Amino acid sequence: MAELAAPAVRDWDFPRGTASVLLMLAFAEDHGVPAEKLLPGTPREALAGPEKQVDARQELAVARALVAHTGGGDDLALELGRRYRVTTFGIFGFACISSPTMRDAMVFALRYLDLSFTFSIPHVELDSRGIGLALDDSRVPADVARFLVLRDLAAIHTVMKDLLPEISVQGLEFAFAAPPSSASYVDTFGVGPRFGADRHRASFDPALLMMPLPQANEQTVALCAAQCDALVARRRERSGISQLVRERLVRLGGVDAGMAEVARQLTVSPRTLRRRLTEAGTGYRQLVDEVRQTLAEEMLDTGALSVEDVALRLGYAEASSFIYAFKRWTGMTPAAYARRSAPRARPGR
Repeated sequence: MAELAAPAVRDWDFPRGTASVLLMLAFAEDHGVPAEKLLPGTPREALAGPEKQVDARQELAVARALVAHTGGGDDLALELGRRYRVTTFGIFGFACISSPTMRDAMVFALRYLDLSFTFSIPHVELDSRGIGLALDDSRVPADVARFLVLRDLAAIHTVMKDLLPEISVQGLEFAFAAPPSSASYVDTFGVGPRFGADRHRASFDPALLMMPLPQANEQTVALCAAQCDALVARRRERSGISQLVRERLVRLGGVDAGMAEVARQLTVSPRTLRRRLTEAGTGYRQLVDEVRQTLAEEMLDTGALSVEDVALRLGYAEASSFIYAFKRWTGMTPAAYARRSAPRARPGR
């Protein structure tokens, strides 16, 4: 089995534009959930603008809050995914729709995957059966994995229909268990899925690859590619400081040594560190929470440590403070998370 092209990123933790967060806020309001519930303390105006960006974990927190406040069922995830149109992706989407063929659009999308909003990493496979679009969610947090797989695949399918309306899904399978009804899957993808498979995968007719796109324009694609290159470079430059801070915090085991100490290790002043983190769309306290949450989830996933042990290792003086923080991050207690993530093993993994 050959892969059409390697995705530019192998993990979801890359900086993004704000269009997806804004879309989820509007979607929540349509379902009776105030935007403030998903993104407390941040006015929507602060996210407006093509140059605005957020850390991936900020978008993850919004998705997590959306699930918590709406129930996050399969129908809702698929409905949300259908809201992502090619225009949602800005210059990245414009490049895809201007590509000569669907194959060119797919290669472009994989090359600039870090300009998308996906959490499940797509792999486009070619074999004798046709084209397979497989989603890798192995690094997506367990509590939102199913919701985000469905959102991401529904979004990809919707964008593909925007590029070429006559495409159709030939086969559909998911690694998770079947829901009570699969009607919304048929409404979204046009076919009924198979559940309990070894992975998440949609298949298409191989003739799809060479189909010309109706709005193809090679000069436009070249111009868009140059702009995408510049955009990716700017995002990586701005987000680099966030990763450096994360690395220092991970070395400390999630224990908060204070921004002054981290700034000293990075040989910058606390004021400069604060400014650069703001420019990257994040803040020191938020990064501390992100690292602590990630480490806490990893430790709880092992099943070998008690909640009290995890709290102690992360530097909390009392387990109650850790429990409160974990519930704020994820919407559930550490004990509930441990119970939920225990049966995570999937067929074929």
